[in-house]
Parts: sequence; C-alpha cells; structure tokens
Amino acid sequence: MTNLQNDFETRLNNAAASLKVDLSGKQREQILRYINQLQRWNKTYNLTAVRDPEQMLIQHVFDSLSVVSPIDELVSAKKTNDVKIMDVGSGGGLPGVILAIAKPDWDITCVDAVEKKMAFVRQMSAVLELPNLHATHQRVETIPPYQADIVISRAFASLVDFVSLASRHVGVDGLMLAMKGREPDDEVADLAKLGGWEVEQIKPLFVPELDAQRCLVYLSQQG
Repeated sequence: MTNLQNDFETRLNNAAASLKVDLSGKQREQILRYINQLQRWNKTYNLTAVRDPEQMLIQHVFDSLSVVSPIDELVSAKKTNDVKIMDVGSGGGLPGVILAIAKPDWDITCVDAVEKKMAFVRQMSAVLELPNLHATHQRVETIPPYQADIVISRAFASLVDFVSLASRHVGVDGLMLAMKGREPDDEVADLAKLGGWEVEQIKPLFVPELDAQRCLVYLSQQG
C-alpha cells in the first residue's frame, strides 16, 4: 500500500468515526477502490469536475458519508432494513455508491441522464461486488414510478425542480432528501408557493475536513 493510500485509509477511518458510521475493513477498501476508479475514469469520461484525489476524498466521499447516519435514523424508525433509495442526478454515483457500500442492506438505484456516468456506476457495482447497487440511464421524469422510501439528490437541482421531476418516485410515507450547501432560503420560499410538498426540517451536516456549510433538507408531502 502506498503512502497516499495509507494516508487516505487513516483519514477515512477518522472521518467514519466522527460521523458514527461503522465501516468494516472490506468497506473501507471498497471506498478507497472507488476513489481510485473514479480518478481513472475521470481522465477519459469527465465524471466530476473534482480532479484531485484528496478533494475527491473530502468533497465526494466524506460529503456522501455525512448522510449515512441521518438516513439510518429514518430507516430505523421504519423498523425494517428493507429500504429502497433512489439517488437522482447521481453523476458518478454520489451519494449512491457510498450509501451502497456503507449499508449493504439498503437497495440503491442511481439515476442519471448521462450514459457514461451510469456505465461507471454499473462497473462499480460489479468491481466492488455491490449487488444492492443499480444504475438507470434515463431522465428521472421518464421512469415509471419507483415507489422509493427515500429519493435523495446531491447538488442536482433547485428544490422546486427536484420535487417537480422526482416526487413521483416517492412511495407511501416516503421522503425526499436534498443535500445542499448553505440553507436554501429562496428555494424553500419558492417551494412553499408551489404547494404539494413542504420542508419538514433542515439539518446541518458535518463533513470532516471540509471548510464549508452543508445541510440536508427533508421534504414531505403535504397532507
């Protein structure tokens, strides 16, 4: 193992501990292999604007790990591990691939309109041996209703667009979760005008080593 890999593994261990995410040795190895594959594919297919592997670790992996515990709380409240999650506008599989690694019991479907990005996620499902990870190359508004327990997005669209395009995939008693930077006050106001869906709560997210604001917006159907 190279010095860089050793450094990444140490930082991943520390980040997971601070986020209260329990990762086995195999899961840590899967995440590090994911970063390596993302870096390799990115040279040819431009999966992400982030080029530096260290920033991939922080901005992509740690950022995605930050929602594992909040989602786990929602899943625990349902008193079942049989949960379906749709990751909309997933790109190179963020947060979907990380969720699939961290929680093998969760069924994760990544959706993106860019075929090469979903080809990468399909490759990750095979290479990292993640039978719970699936990839769909389609526009999210054209897919038959998915009946997901949770529909999540990360830097995908405004709250109004997210709801307009993807809310049809939320099953009974399901939620939508939007990963955002600072609290999106204007988007919240626009959503209130739209009606149908409302902001249930906004939780600040702690992302290890990231000097920037992050939050998770919980959206539920009115009535």
